[in-house]
Amino acid sequence: MRNLSRRTLTGFFLVVIILGGLWLHPLSYLTIGLILLVGSLYEYYRLISAAGSPIQEVTGIITAVIIYIISVFVAAGILDAISYLLVMVAVILIIITELFRNDGKPFDTLAHTIFGLIFISIPYSLFPFMAFGFTEPETILPNRIPGFSPGLMLGFLVLSWGFDVGAYLFGSYFGKHKLLEKISPDKSWEGFIFGLVTAVLLAWPVSLWIETPGTRGWILIAVLISVTGTLGDLVESMLKRSAGVKDSGSLLPGHGGILDRFDSLILSLPFVFLFITLFG
Repeated sequence: MRNLSRRTLTGFFLVVIILGGLWLHPLSYLTIGLILLVGSLYEYYRLISAAGSPIQEVTGIITAVIIYIISVFVAAGILDAISYLLVMVAVILIIITELFRNDGKPFDTLAHTIFGLIFISIPYSLFPFMAFGFTEPETILPNRIPGFSPGLMLGFLVLSWGFDVGAYLFGSYFGKHKLLEKISPDKSWEGFIFGLVTAVLLAWPVSLWIETPGTRGWILIAVLISVTGTLGDLVESMLKRSAGVKDSGSLLPGHGGILDRFDSLILSLPFVFLFITLFG
C-alpha cells in the first residue's frame, strides 16, 4: 500500500510536469523530449556498465543530442533529411575514440554504445515529428511557430499511461496467468487485457479533444500502444535482469528511473508514428 501511494503521488506530479510542459510552448515541448532522451540513455548505459560491459557514455550521449537536434530542424523544415549524414560523422568519431581507450573489449564497447543510440535515440528523436505539421490543439502560451501542436504526443501519452495504470492495478489484484514469467514475473495476461480495455475506452474522449487521426484512428493507436508498449516494457525488464538490477534508476519514487517509466515509449512511439504517417 505504501508503494502504491508513492507511485500514485509521483505519477501525479509526473503527469502534471510532462503533459503541462509538452502543452505549454514549443520550447518546453522540445526540451522535455531532450531531457527524457538524455536521462533514458544515461540509465541504459548505467545498466550496461552494471552488467560488466564497457561503454562510451559521454560520446554516446553527445551523439544522441546531435541526432535529436537534427531531428528538430528537419521536422521544422529548416534542414533537409540529408543532414542526418552528420550522424555518420559522430558514429565514426565514436569508433576512432575506441582506438585510444584500450579497454580490451572494443567489440563490446562499440556494440553497446551504438545499440543504445538505436534503441533509445531514434524513438525519442520522433518527438519533433509528432508536433511539427499539426495544428490542434495549440500550445497554452502563444508562439510564432506555424504548424506546431503537441496534440498527438499528448494523446499518445494519455493512452500509454492509461494502459499502464489499468494493467498495473488490475494485474496487481487479479493477475494469475503470467505473461512472460522468466522475464517479468509481475506482468499478467489479466493486467494486459484490462490495460488494453482501459486504453481503448480512453481513445474516445481523446478523439474529442484531438480530432486527428479520428476516433477509429485513436482506437487503433490504443491497441498499438498496448501491444508494442508491453513489448518495450518486457525488453527493458530483460536488460535489467541481465544486469542484475531491479530498476534502471531511483529518480522517480515508486517508479524507478526515467527508463523504467518510459520504457514502453521506446517501441510504441515508432509504430504509432508510422501509423499516423501512413494512415493519419
